[in-house]
Amino acid sequence: MAVVGISSQELEKIVIDENEDFASMFEQFEKRESESLSEGKIVAIENNQVIIALPGEKKEGFIGLDEIQDAQGGLLFQVGDTLPIVITGRRNESPIVSYKKAIRREKIREYIKELGEDYKDKVIEGVVTRRNKGGYIVESGDVEFFMPKFASAFKDSSKVEGKRIKACIVNVKPDEDSIVISRKRLFELENTVKKDAIESLLKEEGILEGKVKKITSFGIFVDVNGVEGLVHYTEISHRGPVNPSKLYKENDVVPIKVLKYDKDKRRFALSIKATAENPWKEIENELEVGDAIKVVVSNIEPYGVFVDLGNDIEGFLHISEISWDKNIQNPGDFLKVGQEIDVEVIEISPKDRRLRVSLKKLLEKPFAQFAKKHKEGEILKGTVATLTDFGAFIKLDGIDGLLHNEDAYWNKNEKCKDLMKIGDVVEVKIAKIDTQKERVSLTRKGLIESPVSEFAKKYSVDDNVSGVVRDIKDFGVFIKIDDEMDALIRNEDLAPLKKEEIKIGDKINGAISLIDAHNNRIRVSIRRLERQKEKANLKNFNSNANDKMTLGDIIKGQIS
Repeated sequence: MAVVGISSQELEKIVIDENEDFASMFEQFEKRESESLSEGKIVAIENNQVIIALPGEKKEGFIGLDEIQDAQGGLLFQVGDTLPIVITGRRNESPIVSYKKAIRREKIREYIKELGEDYKDKVIEGVVTRRNKGGYIVESGDVEFFMPKFASAFKDSSKVEGKRIKACIVNVKPDEDSIVISRKRLFELENTVKKDAIESLLKEEGILEGKVKKITSFGIFVDVNGVEGLVHYTEISHRGPVNPSKLYKENDVVPIKVLKYDKDKRRFALSIKATAENPWKEIENELEVGDAIKVVVSNIEPYGVFVDLGNDIEGFLHISEISWDKNIQNPGDFLKVGQEIDVEVIEISPKDRRLRVSLKKLLEKPFAQFAKKHKEGEILKGTVATLTDFGAFIKLDGIDGLLHNEDAYWNKNEKCKDLMKIGDVVEVKIAKIDTQKERVSLTRKGLIESPVSEFAKKYSVDDNVSGVVRDIKDFGVFIKIDDEMDALIRNEDLAPLKKEEIKIGDKINGAISLIDAHNNRIRVSIRRLERQKEKANLKNFNSNANDKMTLGDIIKGQIS
């Protein structure tokens, strides 16, 4: 007896009455309409009809022309040919005949002969082609089978035409050229066989072999000795959850162990990873954080790379641990599946089956390379990588240096984010290399002329200037010279003016006391201007006094 396995879903739909007597139930069915098989002779072909002369019949029979045509429309028989026919009935005493039914009947007879006496419970697979009064016609190959409605076990009989099914042969009626089949009987047999198989498998403690029947996103369905079980995707490998479709295909033979039997789902829970030693136990005492190991890239995702240690253990290399470059967007631009690389273990937890590794920790830091190659005061060209409220980060030879707003422009109101764009190439000077904090500070002020430098071309220290009060601070007063250049008059340089009497907008005269082009500063002093005036007056006074004394002396000498 051949029994073909079915899914647990099909078994769940079956309702079996153990007390049903199949033999008596078949007898209750309406017998197949009497159809006599004989031969006829074609006497004429006209008007899309074939006229058949029948032995022992007074009237001729008719069949449609399409019954003796092949798929291309060619005739299988000509006038005068003899062909098998079935008389299926009569109309106005004229026999109703069919060639196609005769052929089907002949094939059924041949199949019945091949079956012999040992036909009970033989399994056939076919397609439900149509319904009739008592049940369904199922076609397997060129043979038609009859399946009574009660034996079909269809939950919804309206959706069965075209459905492929398996069923048992339960009765053969040579006199009626009929073979009766039953799905219900098949399910009974499979239930019995499956029950025995389940009991047998539950006793097994060793490693078994199963065949992959179906692959899903959550695991693989495996047939073990005719019983279906599920290997959940977490039970496939010790490395953790995996994608079953990347590891297996249908009909693959896999080693399995039985974990348990789910009575509600009528399904075994199976495991593939339980058939092998747990590799995490092997490395528990062999690997430590900081160890360098060789691994192979097994899978690449947008967020990182999975690496294979070669013993069914998979580690994870996060995108941030691939390179010291913080701007990596796609790990696939740096690594390829199958590539062997050296990495450093940065986290290991056999209990949680977690292993994290780093590639960049085995590489020299870009800052260390930069510090060896460059010095403070060096002028370089870089690319604007990031813009912030406080400045810009400039990419220079593998590292990002910081250019503060106050080091980028002489005008304190100008900011990098307003005047630069990401990707701009700028020239900068290395102001400081901080090896402890691994920071590089940059400046542009030494590379662009300060406004004070322009001012110094026109004015010098001690030159008299006039400015308008722009702002008053605790430490002094800011004036604007020539409507564009700021200068500071410190409190001690305001005399003889009184600070409390000064108002914004007042015009003040003073002498330049400081021109600092490097720091972009100008100072003006009213006191200095007053001293200049005093010196000038004294000089004039002395000059006039000497002139008068000389004249008196001359006159006095003449008189005497």
